[in-house]
Amino acid sequence: MRYHGACHCGRNKFEAEGEIDRVIECNCSHCSIKGYLLWFVPKDKFQLTTPEDGLAVYTFNKHVIKHYFCKTCGSAPFGFGVSPKGGEPVAAINVRCIEGLDLNTLNRVPFDGRSL
Repeated sequence: MRYHGACHCGRNKFEAEGEIDRVIECNCSHCSIKGYLLWFVPKDKFQLTTPEDGLAVYTFNKHVIKHYFCKTCGSAPFGFGVSPKGGEPVAAINVRCIEGLDLNTLNRVPFDGRSL
């Protein structure tokens, strides 16, 4: 299935392909403050459909994940990193930014990022 998403103001839009079988609810300081619900897909299944110049990047802690956010509205719809199992590039998509998705139907899996 192909999903469409955007930041709050719509300046930055994306598409992602796959099945959302679960989302990760991480308790690290960044994810919990932002309220992320993350769906991970291979990076080649993610496509930014608007110019990248509307985005800024934030990294913290080990600086291995690039968290992208809108320069206009501040929404953080996705990030890029590598899979812990082999270093494959992945997109971490904040499913709260996906159009028409019923968040109440998602299988939320807790992740203890605070202890890492």
